[in-house]
Amino acid sequence: MPYQSIVDATELPRLVRLGPNLYGAVFSLMKLLPARFMIDRAEDRGALGTGTTIIETSSGTFALGLAMVARLRGYQLKIVGDPAIDRNLRMRLRGLGADVEIVERAGAQGGYQQARLDRVAELCEQIPDHFVPGQYDNKDNPTAYGRVAELVGDALGHVDCLVGPVGSGGSTGGLASFLRLANPGLHLVGVDTHGSVIFGMEDRPRLVRGLGNSLLPANVRHDAYDEVHWVNAAETFRATRDLHERKALFMGATSGAAHLVAQWWAARNPGAKVVVMLPDEGNRYQETVYSEEWLHANGVLADRVPDAPHREDHPRSAGPDWSWMPWGRRTLDEVLAAAPAHGLAGSGAAV
Repeated sequence: MPYQSIVDATELPRLVRLGPNLYGAVFSLMKLLPARFMIDRAEDRGALGTGTTIIETSSGTFALGLAMVARLRGYQLKIVGDPAIDRNLRMRLRGLGADVEIVERAGAQGGYQQARLDRVAELCEQIPDHFVPGQYDNKDNPTAYGRVAELVGDALGHVDCLVGPVGSGGSTGGLASFLRLANPGLHLVGVDTHGSVIFGMEDRPRLVRGLGNSLLPANVRHDAYDEVHWVNAAETFRATRDLHERKALFMGATSGAAHLVAQWWAARNPGAKVVVMLPDEGNRYQETVYSEEWLHANGVLADRVPDAPHREDHPRSAGPDWSWMPWGRRTLDEVLAAAPAHGLAGSGAAV
């Protein structure tokens, strides 16, 4: 039976075996799934109707997912982004009928993300009949991943560990919550990058797009995570290129960071069944992550990735290279309140 639309055909991942005990949930465009799900639920609640304008802040793949759904269903869409929206993505968004507005100046607090949210608030005042999906705090975001959990459970059965990048908090937290219905002990590993506030680091400019955040999304449930890793830009981009060169998976940078952590964790826990989330394909990154000239110009051209991360005991003590710490399903306040200890050393947590 043919699919009803390209959304139906591509919103779920393909499951690919990447190692003896490691499986990848490989998405073409992961944010398409929550975008479609949020629009469905808004229609069910009567929050969307003929003439309603969808307004959202995004500079990446969530904008593209929304644009696809909005075009197919006939909604007007306004995307508020920042200079991180590259030329090719702008072209695709506008080709799908989206009105793309670029915020040129970062906010004093919260960077471009806060400036984008401020502009969304202004647009909502100007357009009475509007709907804001709000990927950072809309609970339909994590709930959307129930279908992925069904797919993973049917194909793989019991899963011991889930590894994934963290941006809005919807994908890893949402999928883990469903997988834990079958296995409450499932080990959740979140992958972040340096300069992101999500797991307690100080905010600073980040070269890795789609990973980390300058604001703390409400959809991040810190007490769901057992372990957290921070991967820097050079390591992330090298790992992304390695994923293509060694596994023929042409993916984006968040996938490279997640795979780097997942293969390390899986190798140290050979008796565990590990799933890693690989969110989007690499087409948007051909002129950046896959360009040696761009990598060299930005000082992030690396020959290889480290063999293992450094263990840390506190987010504020993490060094500039790939680091990890046992999170222990604690809240962010609990982790930050803990006094850093010194001299800890270790490796991956065993299941």
